[in-house]
Amino acid sequence: MKKWYKIFIPFLFLFFFVALTRSPVEKVYKGYVPQTKQFEVGEELTYVVSYSFIKLGEIKIIVKNKKTIKGKTFYSTIAYMDSYSGIPFVDLHMIYESTINPDYYSSFFRGIVKKEDYTTFTNYYFKYDSSLIRIKKGKTDPYQLWTDSTTSADTQYQDGLSILFFARILSGTGDSVEVPCFVNEKKVFTKIYSAKEVSGVSVDGLDYEVACQKLDGNMNFISVFGLTGYFEGWFTDDEASVPVVAKLKVIIGNVKVELKSWKRPGWTPPKFERN
Repeated sequence: MKKWYKIFIPFLFLFFFVALTRSPVEKVYKGYVPQTKQFEVGEELTYVVSYSFIKLGEIKIIVKNKKTIKGKTFYSTIAYMDSYSGIPFVDLHMIYESTINPDYYSSFFRGIVKKEDYTTFTNYYFKYDSSLIRIKKGKTDPYQLWTDSTTSADTQYQDGLSILFFARILSGTGDSVEVPCFVNEKKVFTKIYSAKEVSGVSVDGLDYEVACQKLDGNMNFISVFGLTGYFEGWFTDDEASVPVVAKLKVIIGNVKVELKSWKRPGWTPPKFERN
């Protein structure tokens, strides 16, 4: 069970942003994104992860703050991934942090894995002015730097968390796009298809269907922990563009991720009105 859990739990929140393919890619996004969505500092979204009828854990995604530097806005975001207690042989806790630049690409990423005896970290510093990505990996308690290296950066990249927010920006546009990503120390492209159609999605805890727009497709590469294959995800049809439900494929089968609770001032999931 522990081996299976490690395959899909750490990257379950990737359902929001992993490589998608459906129709031919129309354009590569290298900076421009539609300015129709809004992120709120203090927003907190909590999701339940389930495999068949078994609830495995939760993912919590937070917009921590935003800063304006020389007239440009940067967002600091964080995601916590934790298994539930009581699941035999499983105790997994991960943290992702991302600083999103004004083009909604990554300027910094940190991945933290809490193990029984120590904690590991992976940091990416995207130095676009120097056309470099600096990579630092090691552990804490006590601190030990394992690697400190660089690779070229001929364009801007998404990391494992920033692309979630990028997908929220693109939701509902109807665009088919190709986005450069830096994942697991590899340069890859994420193909995203966004539909314009609005449909109703049911979630536990709400007595109405939520108005959502769909993203779907297939990964065209194998990511860490074996994440690959067909993907479906639904984002709310409003300026918040909150991910509500997703289904993804991992090596051992299908996993569902569903919105459990939210904190966003003045916001509730929009109701789907049937004609």
